[in-house]
Order: sequence, then structure tokens, then C-alpha cells
Amino acid sequence: MSETAGKNSKLILAAMIFAVSMTFIDQTIVAISLPTIQGDVHLSTTGSQWIINGYLLSLSALFAFGGRLADIAGHRRMVVIGVVIFAVSSALCGATPTGSVAEAWLIFFRIVQGAGAALMFPAALAIVLESFPVAERGRAMAIFFGIAGGLTSVGPIAGGYLTEWTWRSIFWINIPVAIIALFLTWKAKPAENRHEGKIDYKGTVLVSAGMGLLVLGLQQSAIWGWGDAKTWISIVAGVAILVWFVFDQLKVTNPLLRLRIFENRAFAVDCAVLFFLMIAFVPLFFFASEYAQISLGESASETGLYLLIFFAGFATATQWGGKMLDRIGARRPVVLGCAVGAVGFWLWGSSMTHLSVSEQWYFIVLSGIGVGLVLSPANTDALNRVARERYGEATGITQTVRNFGSSLGLAILGSLLITWNRSNLESALGAKGVSKDKADAVAECIAQGEATCQKVGQALGPKAHEAFSAVPMSFAEATKDVFHGMAIALAIAFVVALKFMPSGKVEEGDIPDEVPSLEAA
Repeated sequence: MSETAGKNSKLILAAMIFAVSMTFIDQTIVAISLPTIQGDVHLSTTGSQWIINGYLLSLSALFAFGGRLADIAGHRRMVVIGVVIFAVSSALCGATPTGSVAEAWLIFFRIVQGAGAALMFPAALAIVLESFPVAERGRAMAIFFGIAGGLTSVGPIAGGYLTEWTWRSIFWINIPVAIIALFLTWKAKPAENRHEGKIDYKGTVLVSAGMGLLVLGLQQSAIWGWGDAKTWISIVAGVAILVWFVFDQLKVTNPLLRLRIFENRAFAVDCAVLFFLMIAFVPLFFFASEYAQISLGESASETGLYLLIFFAGFATATQWGGKMLDRIGARRPVVLGCAVGAVGFWLWGSSMTHLSVSEQWYFIVLSGIGVGLVLSPANTDALNRVARERYGEATGITQTVRNFGSSLGLAILGSLLITWNRSNLESALGAKGVSKDKADAVAECIAQGEATCQKVGQALGPKAHEAFSAVPMSFAEATKDVFHGMAIALAIAFVVALKFMPSGKVEEGDIPDEVPSLEAA
């Protein structure tokens, strides 16, 4: 690579990092502010989870569409369009009106944000991969995810302080980042690579409907109940539509997701590891933020510092993982990272009932190291397994897997958190002579904001102080079980990687000229 080309590659890398950093920052900055938003716009019990999961669900359902569209319409063009959509929807999230329409408004524009990210991210990642030879991609991707992850760590700090000014500013911060991304993209002028093809609109509708119904049923199960027909109709219909989607993709000539790519064992294993990893990685910010503010009694800014501990391990381990990938391949950092992460999350969860950060921080760092060792190597190794002209499409597959894992993790663990917290409070308050319906009201108000809690407190009368004193420990116990669930997900990823992931690094000659066609298969 010439010196000029090398400089341009670095500028392209910087432009794409700024573009995707908005999506990384959003994962943490919104989670920190949710308790404040709950109190201001009076969200329903699961409304706060839908603000996170609406974004994740949109991102996962449309990511393959975004990757395919980027391959056809041009990677640079889709980066620009995605950045603009993301910035505009961020501004509208910040402009959420007060009143009964607030919750629907905020969730809707979070879904639009996810759509913008789905158009932008696969195109940006494909541009980075195309700008570096295979031998340098591990380092480039480590920088890409490391700096983006570092900018993610800005989320807890900025989110905490901005929330104490106004929660609306956590969305407005995306606008200057978007302007910088657009300027650097214009300056770097990455190649506008295009490949002829057709877009599978039927597949897009099927995968969106299937994912949406499945997540809806799982997340609302804590509210509707497992005995409610709505819960099972949503789950069964979602699974049935996803099965229909799979069979449809195997038959059509130009599928949305070329599922036969999973015949490549290494690619399939990487995707499986990423799926289980993301059940823990993104949801942890939501659950840890709620825990810090409800159980530890921390302010938004203190919660930001609490989450920043995780990035101390994550950012450093991401660089280690990238270097190991370039030197010996993905297997060792992925297997080691899954093991470290599983132990870290289990110990972190177990220490939560101590209600002390000083007894948790080393487990939080350990969890960050585990995730950091896995994320970049597994993601880069998966993309290194496909032909150059399929980067956008392969990115769509890996990111669909990642974000759907996050969405399912948040839905399942979020539903369990609500159920477990309600059960814990019923037991704790029942021992204090508080009736079950009033204990449930306390659990409900925790999810709906301070104003609702004031009403419940008035209804409890002299028992109010005693009742609310049980909330921190009850919520901590429920969150402990959630983090143990995350540890189990990482333990499954460890078994998959240990048993099935091939050894050695990918060489230029190992990459196929083309993804196997339907006819060839």
C-alpha cells in the first residue's frame, strides 16, 4: 500500500468510526437516562425497555436489508443517508412532547433511529474492510471497535452529566457527531463500490414481522402473563414466520440473507458466538443503569462512572483480541474471552446484593475484558471468511445475528427482571405486613417513575418508608439473577467456540472468490 493510500485509509477509518460511534454512544447514554425519562414522561412498565428494544429490534430486522442495499446502491451513499436519518431522528427524540403521546413518540423515533443505523453500519463496516488488506484488517478492526468502544464509554460520562441538565440533550449530542462524520466522509471520499442485484422485499417483511412478534411476546409476558393467549399467539406466530422466512430464503434466487453461507462452519460458529455474547453485552447497560440508580441510589452522573468501569477492561482487551487475531487467528481470544466473561458476569451478579461498588469493580473489569477479547476477533473472523464482493451482505448477516441476540436478551431478561422483582418485593413486604396488591404497586411504581411512587407512598401511609426501604435489595436480587443469566449465555458461547471454532488465522488464499450459489449448493 502506498503512503498516500495509507493516509487515505486512515482518514476513511476515522470517518467511519465517527459515523458508527453514534450507534455505540446511544447504547449506553440512553440506558443511563431511562430512570429520569420514566419520571418525566411517565412510561408504562415495559415502556422503558421498548425505548431500548425498539431501537435494537429495528436495527436487527433491517440490518440485512441495509447491507444488501449498500452493496447495490453504494456503500458511501448509504453511510451518508444513514447518518442523516439517525441525526434527524435523534433530534426528534430530544423534542419529545409532554403528555400522553410522549411514550409512543419516543419509541417511534427510536425505531427510526434503528433504521438509520441499519442503513449506515453495514456500509461503514464494508468500507473499512475494503480499505485494508486481509493482513491488516485485524488491527484496523481492533482500532475501529476499540475507538468506537472508547467513544461508547463517553456515553456513561456525558449521559450522566447531560441528564442532570436535561435528558433531551442525550439525543442532541448525536448531531455534532453526525456533522463530523459527514465532513470526514466528504473529505476521505471512500470508493463508491456497487454490485448489481435485486432486493428481497418479501424477505424483509417476513424477518421484520417474525422478529417483532417473537420479541413482543417475550417482552410483554411479564405484563400479559404466560397464561394469556396474546403472549403465546405472538411467540408462536413470530417463530412460524421466521421458519417461513428461512425456507423462503433457501428457495429464492436473490435472497435477503444468503443462508447457505452458514454451510461455512467457521462463519456459522462466529455468528453463534456473537449471538450469545450479545445477549449479555448490550442489555447489561440497561440493567446495570437501573441497578445503580435503584439499588445503589446513585445519581445519573455517578451511574455513568459505574458503567465506565466496564470499559476499562473492554477497551484494553479489544486491542489484545485484534492483535491475537492477526497473529494466531480468532479461536484463542474468543475461547479465552468467553470463559473470562462468563466468570466475570457471574461474580459481578453475585456481588450486587452487597450494594457496594468497591466489592464489584474488579468483577466489572473482568466482564469487560471477556467481552473485549471476543467481540472484534469473532466479528472480523466471520467477515474474513467471505468474498470481497459480499462484505455488505455478510455484515448484514453478522449484525442481524448480533442485534437480534441483544433484542432477545433484553426481552427475555427484562421480562424475568420484572417478574423476579415483583416476587422479591411480595416476599420482603409480606414479612412486614404489607399486602400483595400493595407490594405489586410498589414494584410497578419503580418501573413508572417518581410521580407514581409518590401516589403509592400516600396509599401505604405509615408503612411507606418501611416498604420502600425493601426496594434496593429486592431489585438487587432480581438483577443478580439477570446477570447470572448473562453468564450462562457466555458459558454457552464458550462451549460452542471450544468445540467448533477452527484454529489458525485466515490467509488470502482461504477466502472464496464468491459465496456458494444456490445452484452450486
